[in-house]
Amino acid sequence: MSTQVLELIMCIIIYLIVFCFGMIIGSFLNVCIYRLPKNESLIKRSSHCMTCGEKIRARDLVPIFSWLFLKGKCHSCGEKISGRYPLVESLNALLYVWVFMQVDIAELVFDYASLANCIILCLYMSVLIVIAFIDYDTQEMHLSVLIAAALLAIPSFFLTGEYGASLKERIIGALIISVPFLILGLITGGMGMGDVVLMAAGGLLLGTKAIVVAALLGIVLAAIVGVIIKKKSGESKMAFGPYLCIGLAIAATHGTKIADWYINTFLTFE
Repeated sequence: MSTQVLELIMCIIIYLIVFCFGMIIGSFLNVCIYRLPKNESLIKRSSHCMTCGEKIRARDLVPIFSWLFLKGKCHSCGEKISGRYPLVESLNALLYVWVFMQVDIAELVFDYASLANCIILCLYMSVLIVIAFIDYDTQEMHLSVLIAAALLAIPSFFLTGEYGASLKERIIGALIISVPFLILGLITGGMGMGDVVLMAAGGLLLGTKAIVVAALLGIVLAAIVGVIIKKKSGESKMAFGPYLCIGLAIAATHGTKIADWYINTFLTFE
């Protein structure tokens, strides 16, 4: 068997394992998204049907597949189960795989810093999912999740080595977007403190270049969606956080590359 075939098999096995872990974590994210805004415990009460209150059977707790087998309905009362549950589980699993696809398999096996960086970025993707969905539902961000996003910068700084941003880049990154957002919020009242903390935490983890790219992507996406919503419904109020989270997710893996491409393409003078 050739080396290329072995590498392909290894890649498939690793990505399948990562996908499964992503599904499992994604199932827990659904609990966070539903319970945190209600200030309910994440661990004290078992998973249950939101309509009849019946405890969900163990065999119905398999991420994605249980929803498909049950045809999106509760096994007890037959009430429809939201498609958001498999959506969050699938999204988290795919983002995990996407993060791991950015590095060579050999790096994951022999370079602990590369593996640590992948794990931290995966956890960050999960945090972004929770923030985005809660903000979309309530137009508020839960403080504990924002704190979790910021705390990820600590292991990132000490464990990721060359794969992470320097201390200087992290400090500048934490301020370069969050401070203008804060000033804009104080002047206009149109920027929430959650958005400020979200970008500060993102900059602390990702560094200067990535957080600037994340902010620009988030602003452009929010502007496009805002125009569409305004034309269709006449409403102008919308959550900004989900679009910032999309920008942060893209920037987490490609922010620095996008920034370097832009600088080398448009800002390099002969």
